[in-house]
Amino acid sequence: MEVKKLMDELAMRHPGESEYLQAVHEVLLSIEEVYNSHPEFEANRIAERIVEPDRIFTFKVPWVDDRGAVHVNIGYRVQFNNAIGPYKGGLRFHPSVNLSILKFLGFEQIFKNALTTLPMGGAKGGSDFDPKGKSDAEVMRFCQAFMTELWRYIGPETDVPAGDIGVGGREVGYLYGMYRKLARENTGVLTGKGMTFGGSLIRPEATGFGAVYFVRQMLETAGDSLRGKVIALSGFGNVTWGVALKAVQEGAKVVTVSGPDGYVCDEAGLDGEKIGYLLELRASNNDVVAPYADRFPGAKFVPGRKPWEVKADIAMPCATQNELDGRDAEALVANGVKYVAEVSNMGCTPEAADLFIAREIPFGPGKAVNAGGVATSGLEMSQNAMKMSWSAAEVDRRLQEIMTSIHDVCVRYGTGPDGYVNYMKGANIAGFMKVARSMVEQGVL
Repeated sequence: MEVKKLMDELAMRHPGESEYLQAVHEVLLSIEEVYNSHPEFEANRIAERIVEPDRIFTFKVPWVDDRGAVHVNIGYRVQFNNAIGPYKGGLRFHPSVNLSILKFLGFEQIFKNALTTLPMGGAKGGSDFDPKGKSDAEVMRFCQAFMTELWRYIGPETDVPAGDIGVGGREVGYLYGMYRKLARENTGVLTGKGMTFGGSLIRPEATGFGAVYFVRQMLETAGDSLRGKVIALSGFGNVTWGVALKAVQEGAKVVTVSGPDGYVCDEAGLDGEKIGYLLELRASNNDVVAPYADRFPGAKFVPGRKPWEVKADIAMPCATQNELDGRDAEALVANGVKYVAEVSNMGCTPEAADLFIAREIPFGPGKAVNAGGVATSGLEMSQNAMKMSWSAAEVDRRLQEIMTSIHDVCVRYGTGPDGYVNYMKGANIAGFMKVARSMVEQGVL
């Protein structure tokens, strides 16, 4: 495999899809050496096959608002690869949604799901619909219209969507209700469901909890501990909430959260009351964090800036892709950051990730660090299939086992001769090897 040649061909075929091309390039660079040591991969053209989705569904979604006006949004489902199990990946409702972003997320999902050890393929979907500012009735009508187009192409053994940005418990409930009516069956076709109809305990917290479990393993591998560490976070939604909650339980101090308006620095650290207030802010649909500083006078709001200028031991971007760039990385390094872990998907630009790795700062990539969310979705699928529900303690125990397993396989494939663990390389190789071997064994499809 020649990475440059393949990337040039891909860029010609998919011009302008920058997020997707960035994700593919990152993985191909990491796996190039191991790929070329397996002639059966090249003989089966695994690289050329794995970088293209199996299929993409694009559809219009007409819906009526509360005033009777008709709107039309675009819906998508990218079914990327199902070599190791049914397609699995979230639905994102946000104005920024486009095909490039969904293809990048679906491609990442292939390897993230492979790392969980659970039998799940990679997919992603969503719409440019914005739930913010919409009434419950408007969101319901949109979700029902969206599912009317999608339901034929998903199923518990075919494709199992979940939530993502803009798709929480409310949206999943409306989507599932419409699927149940159209398909005339009650199955685990969506995850992130409510507890009254097949949901799993700790699913809302799972991405954040899993990220902290992974970071805890990173520190233990380095002979360190989370206790007393200062953590800078971005975002203030469910993921940030889950990270903050578990990090504080582990004895760390979380000092920042952020939104589109800027960031808050709270040197006293977040506690239970402050973390709870984050959820209130998020539920208000105002999408700003400035009120936090009004509620807690010891905190300082910094408008229009990102939290990576704050001195911290650990940086964990939790908001969106490419939110931490090369300049941010330089500021973190100058301030003595010791560990970085992407909780958002591809939260760091290539320049930022390269800088951390070049300085041998342990850097956890999103596909490994944030796999706790989809892992718990997989556990929800298992509970649905068995028609039973596990306790929160049981789900959490299994989640910790999965995150430990993911960390261990990253160390196995990512440890260099000098002992530095390149977690990005380890995660990419580990996920790729599992999927590639499955594709070889199943023939050219």
